Amino acid sequence: MYLKSLRLRSFRNYVDRQIEFTAKKTILVGNNAQGKSNLLEAVELLASLKSHRATRDRELVLDSAKAGQVEATVERAYGTSELSMVFRKQGGRTVAVNRETLRRQLDFLGVLNAVQFSSLDLDLVRGAPDSRRSWIDGLLIQLEPVYSSMLQQYNQVLKQRNALLKKIRAARKDHESSEFIGDYEPQLKLWDEQLAAAGSRVTRRRARVINRLAPIAESWHKRISGDEQLQINYLPNVAWKEDDPVKVQQAFLEKIKERRMVEQYQGKTVVGTHRDEIEFTINQTPARYYGSQGQQRTLVLALKLAELKLIEEVVGEPPLLLLDDVLAELDPNRQKQLLEVIGDRFQTIITTTHIDTFNHDWIKDSQILAIEAGKISEVLLS
Repeated sequence: MYLKSLRLRSFRNYVDRQIEFTAKKTILVGNNAQGKSNLLEAVELLASLKSHRATRDRELVLDSAKAGQVEATVERAYGTSELSMVFRKQGGRTVAVNRETLRRQLDFLGVLNAVQFSSLDLDLVRGAPDSRRSWIDGLLIQLEPVYSSMLQQYNQVLKQRNALLKKIRAARKDHESSEFIGDYEPQLKLWDEQLAAAGSRVTRRRARVINRLAPIAESWHKRISGDEQLQINYLPNVAWKEDDPVKVQQAFLEKIKERRMVEQYQGKTVVGTHRDEIEFTINQTPARYYGSQGQQRTLVLALKLAELKLIEEVVGEPPLLLLDDVLAELDPNRQKQLLEVIGDRFQTIITTTHIDTFNHDWIKDSQILAIEAGKISEVLLS
């Protein structure tokens, strides 16, 4: 797939800018806080409908505007698609493909695939479990867009079940007795069953994608590090062995029953995929406590290279690669490994503050754009 053009209107610090991508590799050069990451964020939104830098759409809109827009032309093996996303400060997002507004945002996913690698990705290793769950869920959404609605359904059930458990906790405190709790039992049983059904769909897909990704990442890690052994383990909150929806749901219900009193006293759901963990170990030692930042970066680099390969295998085309100022954080050996792997295989958009980070061969084959205060200009090197 190839991103041919991108237009940003009232998006972040861009008033109205059109970019035509004329090479497989595009280097965005500029000082910090000029708009380089904003441009990558626009592509990330087109690929996933999400930004790892913003929680609300109003953050994406230029201060002086009421709405912002991102448009793109994407060339795929099956044809060319025009994408459009409109963000409003007052809320309400609109997405369109080939100028047709979509009723479901889910239908927007899968037209553009991209893998992003930034310094924030170190949270994959040393951050809290929710950062690792978000990472694997983001990958799953690109591989299987319908997973987005499955995850949304699970979160809705979780929210409703937590609200009921809070009521039960309050009833216990008010009456200091369990006799009033029986009034809630039929409703709680219904939410138990829905949590088990929705959680089963999520955990089974997480397990499958990790099983496919792990050997690829482990191979890359060994190649980059030399002799260090990476292992990726999925540690679901509800343990199960056989990939059978009925049996996995039953495992959920059994654990919910075991933790019934704990949930009612705490007033929240303590059983489910929202408490899953993904463990990275290097030479059998947990990576979050292991060694230097350089070793952690190697792990993340191996994960990102594995994502690229897996997406290419599943969708049949190489995804875009977005690199947000990561070369400065990699040592020369890791820089060399990354740039060699990229080659001309993936369309790559990479940000940097210094063009001399790249060797001559990379520069001569790249489109170079200078970014300053939301303005973009092409750099022609002699």
